[in-house]
Amino acid sequence: MTQHTHSELVGLIWKIANKLRGPYRPPQYRKVMLPMIVLRRLDCVLEENKDKVVKKYEELKAQGQTDEVINKILGKTASKERAHPLFNTSQYTFKKLLDDPDNIARNLVAYINGFSPKAKEVFEKFKFEEEIIKLEEANRLYMIIKEFVHTEDGKVVDLHPDRVTNIQMGYVFEELVRKFNEQANEEAGDHFTPREVIKLMASLVYTDEEDVYKPGIIRTIYDPTCGTGGMLSVSEEHIRKENTHANLILYGQEYNDESYAICCSDLLIKDEPLGNIVLGDTLGDGKTFDGHPNKRFHYMMANPPFGVEWKPQKDTVEKEYKNHGFSGRFGPGLPRINDGALLFLLHMISKMHPAPELGGDGSKIAIVFNGSPLFTGDAGSGESNIRRWIIENDLLDTVVALPNQLFYNTGIFTYLWLVTNRKTTKRKGKIQLIDATRHYQKMGKCLGDKRNKMSKEHIKEITRLYGDFGHEAVSKFMCENKPAEKIASKIFDNREFGFLKMTVERPLRLNFLVNDERIAKLQYEPAFIELAESQKRKNQTAIDEEVAAGKNLQLAILAMLAGMKNDKIIMDRALFQKSLKKAIKGAGLDLEAPVQKAILSALSEKDPKAEICRDTKGNPEPDADLRDTELVPLPKTIALPLPIDYDKNAKNDELLLLVKNPCEAYLKKEVLPHVSDAWIDHKKTKVGYEIPLNRHFYVYEPPRPLDLIESDIEKVENEILGMLKGLKIS
Repeated sequence: MTQHTHSELVGLIWKIANKLRGPYRPPQYRKVMLPMIVLRRLDCVLEENKDKVVKKYEELKAQGQTDEVINKILGKTASKERAHPLFNTSQYTFKKLLDDPDNIARNLVAYINGFSPKAKEVFEKFKFEEEIIKLEEANRLYMIIKEFVHTEDGKVVDLHPDRVTNIQMGYVFEELVRKFNEQANEEAGDHFTPREVIKLMASLVYTDEEDVYKPGIIRTIYDPTCGTGGMLSVSEEHIRKENTHANLILYGQEYNDESYAICCSDLLIKDEPLGNIVLGDTLGDGKTFDGHPNKRFHYMMANPPFGVEWKPQKDTVEKEYKNHGFSGRFGPGLPRINDGALLFLLHMISKMHPAPELGGDGSKIAIVFNGSPLFTGDAGSGESNIRRWIIENDLLDTVVALPNQLFYNTGIFTYLWLVTNRKTTKRKGKIQLIDATRHYQKMGKCLGDKRNKMSKEHIKEITRLYGDFGHEAVSKFMCENKPAEKIASKIFDNREFGFLKMTVERPLRLNFLVNDERIAKLQYEPAFIELAESQKRKNQTAIDEEVAAGKNLQLAILAMLAGMKNDKIIMDRALFQKSLKKAIKGAGLDLEAPVQKAILSALSEKDPKAEICRDTKGNPEPDADLRDTELVPLPKTIALPLPIDYDKNAKNDELLLLVKNPCEAYLKKEVLPHVSDAWIDHKKTKVGYEIPLNRHFYVYEPPRPLDLIESDIEKVENEILGMLKGLKIS
């Protein structure tokens, strides 16, 4: 950036934006400034050959040539090297627009309409013509264009790629959009990913990828939430530094018109095809769908929104899940509605090339998440089943814990997942966890919530940890300008992230007593209350008769129980049931099972000293209040994937053949010594997967000795007393 430093250029543009104050509030500046920046950049690119293009256009029009022929010839007139036409046939440039202030709005529209078809499409997404009218009415249009040509300070905003590269322009857009988002209080995790995070993602994705550095290699790169194209640009730059002859094809999809337009303008200037970037909802919102169906990509990178509901996509996603299962994108399951991040990962996995052992190239994915996808969801839930499917199919390669306060509009910790179906031999069946939470330095000035950043040295060190693939590997680095050292890499078997959630039951034990207090409880039992209610709706006489009969039955039941009153507590339900049945028969009552259960419920209380309640087969009945669960690690000898389906109601018969004995052994060792009457309800045993990264890197730090704490307190007290002595009371 030879003309301006990054901060100078951003400051210059922001100063121009502030001239919109009045007709526009600061959150609305983007409606004008983003398309105006793109327009000025294209203006700088096309200025050199503008006169030639206009002259050739007039000649071709006079000859009656078709639009197709005109576009092809003008593309080469503007630039012989370009593969994709970029030109403007109007008489105007930014400078010439200033020559006719009275008609500047009409001329600006004509200028935009004079662009080649693809460039014109970009501006249609900005919906800029609406803003031109507003700017003209507010007497701001001439002022803003003039500032882009010559600012008040006499500086020229020259955005030609020779002066401001595409990567540098990306930084400028990133900073400006951050400012706009800050004003508008955008969702956490939405929009831009810090460039150092993208560079880390690229560095890790392309580590051990020898093929991508072969001259002439063809590789596809895809971002399903591409925003303004930052990940695609940085990824491309990373490869081209080492392999200038690589044939890289960029693909993406973006649902925001404005971000889509910025991304396309970047590709337009780089002379790359715009057709590979699709506008629409990647998951599918009913109107737009996956823009690259049936395509496969070699490399994929994404930063989907954090913790954002997927209600708009719910119908489309659930329909695909139900109708297509594993032949669609979401076979393993669906996460809860309040966070759709894992859906994007499943979408990306569905676009992997077949693994090398299946004759394909394989693929590699880098995706940024918050902490939720690591552990949210109980065993058997959608999130847990998604993790299970990914891990049991040996797709999860590495999870990197990043520092907090790294993103512009959220201070939370974030995690980088690497997913691939072409693991190297040493990585097969393994997952690497990297703790990079301390690999950062403080920023001199905060940018929104971003207070920390990763330096080149941090990225290099994290990449080294990944490449070395060492268990309990030590990392030496600088943190907040101080030397630091810690264990930052650990290696685990895939199996170690799975567990069995077994339900531990304890028997129901009840005592029974017939006294006034317990008889009174019967009047609150639903089955007893319903006796005096009618199910009839139309015949009032029949309703009254049914209610009266029910009330008489209630009185008869209460009278029967009054005759059973006794101060003796019965500790065995079976014995009490015999007494109750005898009393019912003696009273000449015919009571349905729900009413008899209501009587037993009212007259009973839980008692750990009572006999166990048993069903008709003699099996103990479980006490729901004493029910507990235990998480049991998967047996070391078990093979993956496990023999159980991924739906919530999956039968576990085959699984129990492998895990029943280990579960019983766990019960005998860990539970029965404390509660001897417990047992496992094996039908309820479920499989869960979670990635407790923080737990694996936790290091206990003992509190300071009490004498040191006491000494510090005493020191503070003395300082306070000293300050108080200096006070004068007037």
